Amino acid sequence: MTEREKALKPEDLTRLFVERANAKDAEGLALLYEEDAVMAYPPGKQTVGRAAIQRLWEEALQHMPPFEPEPPLPTLISGDLALTSTPPGDGAGARAQVVRRQPDGSWLRVLDQPEFVSPSS
Repeated sequence: MTEREKALKPEDLTRLFVERANAKDAEGLALLYEEDAVMAYPPGKQTVGRAAIQRLWEEALQHMPPFEPEPPLPTLISGDLALTSTPPGDGAGARAQVVRRQPDGSWLRVLDQPEFVSPSS
């Protein structure tokens, strides 16, 4: 595993996510999540745990168009927890993540509600 940039503030996670998704780096995406993180994807289901999230991205990234950066909404921080969100350009509501400060000061996603919309919608 190569050394990757860490999120030093909660908002960094969104930028790193877009960069790694566009590089088709499923392992790098999974490393943005805590070991027992929960992702509300695919629609109507949950993917639980970093390893499962990596497997999901290994499959999904093959079929996805490039991700466009989305401007973040204001981050809410309470101690070692933060809520990050972005308004998607497709008008699908809002993407939201609960993130936690790690012992080294970096941040990782704990809960991810991506609000993806299928291209056929």
